[in-house]
Amino acid sequence: MSDKPITVTRPSLPDLNDLQPLLEEIWKSGHITNGGPFHAELEARLCEYLGVKHLSLFANGTLALVTGMQALGLTGEVITTPYTFAATPHSLIWNNLKPVFVDVEPDGFNLDPAAIEAAITSKTTAIVPVHCYGTPANMRQIQDIANSYGLQVLYDAAQAFGVRYEGRSVLEWGDASALSFHATKVFNTFEGGALILKDRETKERVDQLKNFGIVDESTVFAAGINGKMNELQAAVGLLQLQKVNHDIQSRQRIYRDYSTAINGIEGLKLMPEPVDTHWNYSYCPVLVEDEFPLARDELYSEFRKRNILVRRYFYPLVSEFSIYHNPEAIYEQAERASKRVICLPIYSEMDGHDFDRVIACLQAVLKDSVSEKGRG
Repeated sequence: MSDKPITVTRPSLPDLNDLQPLLEEIWKSGHITNGGPFHAELEARLCEYLGVKHLSLFANGTLALVTGMQALGLTGEVITTPYTFAATPHSLIWNNLKPVFVDVEPDGFNLDPAAIEAAITSKTTAIVPVHCYGTPANMRQIQDIANSYGLQVLYDAAQAFGVRYEGRSVLEWGDASALSFHATKVFNTFEGGALILKDRETKERVDQLKNFGIVDESTVFAAGINGKMNELQAAVGLLQLQKVNHDIQSRQRIYRDYSTAINGIEGLKLMPEPVDTHWNYSYCPVLVEDEFPLARDELYSEFRKRNILVRRYFYPLVSEFSIYHNPEAIYEQAERASKRVICLPIYSEMDGHDFDRVIACLQAVLKDSVSEKGRG
């Protein structure tokens, strides 16, 4: 059996034969960056695909988050989740904002609306929820809370490309949403990202902020950043968009194969597909419960021994990092998830051989545990 590494996810790459003519066109035009024709075309096509009106492309998703917070004029304290990637709170720090972490829901991985409301103070100006694993947050309750307290909502939708809830894009909720187009995402431009915005005026402001705050040759209105997506990234994005539906369908098939294989294994629980949701199957999170013969970290080690590079998303909690750690804070549900979730490999080009290696590891672990009990 092959021992080549199997990672949690791999980039879906464009065909070089399709990419070459686009690269030649870029070279001939001499327009490499600063809102070139491919950039403009990708923005338009993404708006159409995602069902949104205003979208601004970025060099990466973190820059989209940072600029979104700046554009919305956030100040003071911002409520967010400890169960996320470091980019979420880091973006707050870059804007001189104070992250206020609250717990996730008992039956899921997204922010608990009750915990949000309990954490609001006179200094709170916004909520930054995450659509964890692409699963929609409790958007209605979050919006009701925001409306009641006069707060803004910026969604970290890094993992939620193309996700729709009850027939409506999750990107339409809140005041803005930030996407990531990193190579590991369902839709990628190698590196990249986007902000989805409510109106043309805000988009124009964001477009200036991501270009150093420049308005024209002699006017800079704010301390913006260099966050522009270049033409090479945009060209990759245009090709990826042609195949993204196929990639999502492939991920769905693999996810459901996992569901069949894991069903009945005591102590393992694959996260169910979200209800009333057109999901993107961006990750394959499995809860390792007490009934399983190995603890999560022990199972993680067994996979790693076999060169199957599973991940503990998200471990540790970002609230455990030294720059954020508060020893008095307790996030019971987030901590439980952080100690129990293991994400299995899932990507559109995953073949049966690699899938079988993952399942064989689980079977070997179970077999060994039975043998150990027999010897005991």
